[in-house]
Amino acid sequence: MTDFEKELSAAKALVEKRLAEFFPGDGLQAAMRYSLLAGGKRIRPILAMKFCEAAGGAMEEALDFGCGVEMLHTYSLIHDDLPCMDNDDLRRGRPTNHKVYGECVATLAGDALQAAAFQTVLSAEGPWQEKGSFAPAVAAKILAEAAGEQGMCGGQYFDTIGDGKVLHTAEELTVINNKKTGALLRAACMMGVAASSGHRVVEERCFEAARVYATNVGLAFQIRDDMLDVVGDEAVFGKPIGSDREEGKVTFMDLLGLEGCRTAVEECTRRAEEAILSWPDHDFLLTLAHSLEERKK
Repeated sequence: MTDFEKELSAAKALVEKRLAEFFPGDGLQAAMRYSLLAGGKRIRPILAMKFCEAAGGAMEEALDFGCGVEMLHTYSLIHDDLPCMDNDDLRRGRPTNHKVYGECVATLAGDALQAAAFQTVLSAEGPWQEKGSFAPAVAAKILAEAAGEQGMCGGQYFDTIGDGKVLHTAEELTVINNKKTGALLRAACMMGVAASSGHRVVEERCFEAARVYATNVGLAFQIRDDMLDVVGDEAVFGKPIGSDREEGKVTFMDLLGLEGCRTAVEECTRRAEEAILSWPDHDFLLTLAHSLEERKK
C-alpha cells in the first residue's frame, strides 16, 4: 500500500466512523441511514478534510463539515434515483432507496438529510470558537450556495427539464455539470479551507485555489463518469451500464467521443494541479486528482 493509499484509507475510515454515529433510529432514520451508509468513495468529505490540512489545520477539524456535504450529496442521489428523475433501480450495487422504502419515504429521507446537513455543519466544533471565527456559518453559506438554484439543483434542472433542447453543445454540457457535479466538490474544498481558520486568517486566494481545483476535478469526474457509463464494468461501476443512452441523455461521450473525453480529463487534471502547486502540502491532493482520472467506479 502506498503512502497515498494509507492516507486515503485513514481519512475514509474517519468519515465512515463519524457517519455511522448519525441516525441510529427506526422509520425515517433507517431510510436515511440506508443510503448514507451505502458506501461510495467519500471523496467530498475527504477533500474537505485534506484541504483543511493543506491550508494549515488538522483534517479532523473539517470532519463534520465534510459529513454535512456527504449528507447533502446523499439526499441528491436519493432524489436523482426517483421515478420522476432518473428512475434508477440500483445505486452502488444495491436497490435504490425508493425501491426499498417506497417513493414517499425516499423523498422524505432526502429532505431530512438535506436539513441534517446544515444542522451538522452549523453545530461543528473546532478551534475557531476560541479565535472568534465564524467558520461554521461561512461553511454553511458555501454549502447553501452550492446546493441551490445556482448550483446542484440548477444543474439537475437543466439536465432533466432545462431549456427543452435535445442536444447540448460541449460548452453547455460543461456549464450544466459544473453545477450538478462540480458545485458540491467546490463546496467541500472551500469548506475545508474555512475550517482552517481556527489557526490563521484565511486569504481569499486560498478559497480561489480550492475553487479552481475542485471545478476541474469535478468536470474530470463527470466526463469520466460518462465514459464509464459506456465502457465501464457494471459489477465494478455499481449501476447499470448504458443508462444515460437509454434515458436519451446527451453526454460528453456523445459530443467528444472516447479519445476526446480522455484528452479532456487529462486537461482538467492538469488545471487542477496548477491551482495548488504553490501550496506547501499538496502531494495528497495532486495524487487524488490523478486517481480520479483513472477510476473505474
